[in-house]
Amino acid sequence: MRRGDRVALVRCSNPQPSQNRDRFKALAETLRRLGLEPVETPFLYGGGARERAEALMDCYRDESIRALFDISGGDMANEVLPYLDYDIIRENQKPFWGYSDLTTVINAIYAKTGAPSMLYQARNLLGWTMKGNLDGETARLQQDRMGRFLAGDEAALTGFPYRMVRGTAMKGTVVGGNIRCLLKLAGTPYWPDLRGNILLLEAHGGKEPQMRTYLSQLKQLGAFQQAAGILLGTFTVLEEEGKGLSMEDLVLEYADGGSLETESSSPLRKDIHAHPKTDGILPIAKTCHIGHSAAAMGIWIGRELELSAAPCHSC
Repeated sequence: MRRGDRVALVRCSNPQPSQNRDRFKALAETLRRLGLEPVETPFLYGGGARERAEALMDCYRDESIRALFDISGGDMANEVLPYLDYDIIRENQKPFWGYSDLTTVINAIYAKTGAPSMLYQARNLLGWTMKGNLDGETARLQQDRMGRFLAGDEAALTGFPYRMVRGTAMKGTVVGGNIRCLLKLAGTPYWPDLRGNILLLEAHGGKEPQMRTYLSQLKQLGAFQQAAGILLGTFTVLEEEGKGLSMEDLVLEYADGGSLETESSSPLRKDIHAHPKTDGILPIAKTCHIGHSAAAMGIWIGRELELSAAPCHSC
C-alpha cells in the first residue's frame, strides 16, 4: 500500500452506531490527507452476515481497491466466515487491516489462503480510545507513523519494541491476535496452523480467571507444544487492575505445566512434536505496543517475524 491507493472502509463485526458517522468522515479526511483515496462500503451501520461478506468480496473483486480497513469490532465477525470466497481472496490478495474481533477474519484469511493481514485499527489514526474519546497527541503520533509507512518506512508502524521474557530468540510466521476472538476459531476450518509459528496473544477485557480459561483451552489444543514462540501484547484490564499474576506469569505456568490427558485426543493437535524448541523451552516475548491502546502499533499476521534478545527501552 502506498500513497494514491484506493482503500475501502468495511465492516465485518458489530454495526457502528449512527453517531459515529461524523467520526468516520473525519477518518476518511485523515486518510485523504495521508495520500489515500478512501471508499465507504455499504453496511457499516447495519446489515446481516451475508450482506457484510458480499460487501467485502466486492472489494476483493475490485482491482482498483488496494487495501481494506475494517473499522468495526465487537463480537460478530465470525458470522461472515462461511460466506467469504477464499479462492477469490487468494487470487486477488490485498491487505486486510483490523484488530480485536477481526482476529477471526484475519486468521481465517491466512488459514484458507496464506494471505497476510495487518493487525491494526484504522480508527487509531484519530486517537480513538476504547472509552470513545479522541486523543489529539495520539492521533498525531499515529498519523506520523502511517505517513512514514506509506512512504516506504514500514518499521515506523510495525517496528515495535519488545523484551524477551524467556529464551533469547524466536522465528516464525505470526498467527493469532486477540485471545478471546482467536479461540472462536477452534474446531473450525479457519483455525490457523500453529506448528513452527509465533503465536501472538493480546486482550482488552478479562481478569485472571478469564485468562486462565483461555490459556487452558490453548493448552488443550496443543498450542504451547506446536508454537515456535509466544508473543504477548497488552492485556488491558488485567494490567490496569494490577492484582494477582501477570500474563507473563500465567503463560509460563500453562506452557510448563505438563501434559493433560485430554491433549492427545484433540483433533487440532497435528503432529505436535514436529517443531521442537531449543532445549525444549518455549520462547516468550512481551511488547506493550500491540493491543487495544489507541497508540498501538501494527503487526503482520501471516508474515515471518524474527525476534531476538536485543535491548528494549520502552516495552
